[in-house]
Amino acid sequence: MSLLKNVGTIGGLTAVSRVFGFVRDILIARVLGATAMGDAWQLAFMLPNIFRRLFAEGAFASAFVPLFNRRMKDDEDISEARAFAESVLAVLLPILIVFGAIALIVMPWVVEYFVTDGLTEQAGNLEIAVLMARVTFPYLLFMSIATLIAAILNSLSRFAAAAAAPILLNICLIAALTYGLTLGEGLEARRETAQWMAIAVSLSGLLQVVWLWAFMRRAGFKLSLVAPKLTSGVKELGILALPAIFGAGVYQISRVIDLFFLSSLPVGSYTHLQMADRWNQLPLGIIGIALGTAILPALSRFLGREQDEDAARLQSNAIELSMLLTLPCAVALFFTGTAFVRVFMAGQAFTQEDAGITGMVVSGLVIGLPAYVLVKVLTPNFFARKDTRTPVFTAAISLAVTAALNYYFIFVIGLGVVGLAIAGAVGAWTNIALLAGILHVRGFYRMPRRIFGRILRIAIAAGAMGAALWWLMTQIEPWFVGTYSQQALGLAILVGTGLLTYAIAAIVLGVLDKATLQRLMRRQT
Repeated sequence: MSLLKNVGTIGGLTAVSRVFGFVRDILIARVLGATAMGDAWQLAFMLPNIFRRLFAEGAFASAFVPLFNRRMKDDEDISEARAFAESVLAVLLPILIVFGAIALIVMPWVVEYFVTDGLTEQAGNLEIAVLMARVTFPYLLFMSIATLIAAILNSLSRFAAAAAAPILLNICLIAALTYGLTLGEGLEARRETAQWMAIAVSLSGLLQVVWLWAFMRRAGFKLSLVAPKLTSGVKELGILALPAIFGAGVYQISRVIDLFFLSSLPVGSYTHLQMADRWNQLPLGIIGIALGTAILPALSRFLGREQDEDAARLQSNAIELSMLLTLPCAVALFFTGTAFVRVFMAGQAFTQEDAGITGMVVSGLVIGLPAYVLVKVLTPNFFARKDTRTPVFTAAISLAVTAALNYYFIFVIGLGVVGLAIAGAVGAWTNIALLAGILHVRGFYRMPRRIFGRILRIAIAAGAMGAALWWLMTQIEPWFVGTYSQQALGLAILVGTGLLTYAIAAIVLGVLDKATLQRLMRRQT
């Protein structure tokens, strides 16, 4: 299957999930708002997700997929690959159970360390925050198992089921929030809603495991529970995964650092950052994660067969496609993020002031959006070569830059939560500069002039669109705090102007032509 079709499959289903995610976040904003309970919920949800990304999605998948693909002789002989997956699952389960049990015990101290002073001003908030964090934490266990199954399905080129699975999380949370709407307003209603949301998170994790297990069996791949044993394959996975865990740990340490700085900011800052990140995550999930997921198995196979030219071609196509889609998204959100936040999220518990702050955070975050996507595109080149150490090195330097800028932007300049967003963006660009430089120096990948020139033309086209949107925002910005008809018309004008301007500029500059589409549609494996 072609790169464009694979990305289309993954990205399309991810887009559906993100749409449900937006509905979820609109409801969260209106039901919980940027209140103490809203911050408590965001913290409780953030904690298992930090460890999920640490143990599962990033580190585990990046180490597991190349090893699994090496053991896939062909479609008819999967016995070695199945035995490897079973041995990994047997060791993974007890580790997760023990870690989860310890986490539940120490949770009160963890939550108390990161909560804001404003959250604890109301009696009972801290206890509810601890309860929610405990209820959501089994999500880590379920999602780690789900990640293993998803990695197997992706290696079998069955991308759809894994891409669709996150929709279940959003459906469960929407159901809990819909019930919360019937409870009315006030502190007690928000508390009950938040607790039902915590239950929905863990339930969704279980449902995702069942969903993916069913599709795995439909694909003809069956896993059995075996006794834990440190096989040579498990040991090799551990050796490869450990640096990747440290690498993912570096990123999650940055999230912990964010929590530290957030705890010194006013009530609502957790919510402002998380709501803004939803807008940043939309193109990142659809484009970046889709590309990274699609190219890792193919890169592993190319490099395993010593087909270096094919690997380089795939890498170039992935970079070109990522920038073609990401740069205009980043520029558009930078200038119009506040408008979209005001229209979709402001109301009830989420005030216009909250929307204005969140919009500024969106603008700060999307400065780094192309870099966040490129990280997903470049790191598979290292993982496919079983090099999980280099991304750790680059991520550690990026973390140091981000942490230093966090302190400077918040405590010296006083940018507040917006400073966190900008610091993260600069850190992401630092990471990209290092990853690209190392790939070039080692001869693993050197960007062709053709790709560089095309990216430059894409940037110019996106810049023309940005200029048009900036001027338009100066003219119609009051519409976005007006009537529903004014808001709808304003968004329609923004979207229409942005698409038309970018399309004209792209055609004039030759950004997208028939040859490009044919190259991206070409079968990659």
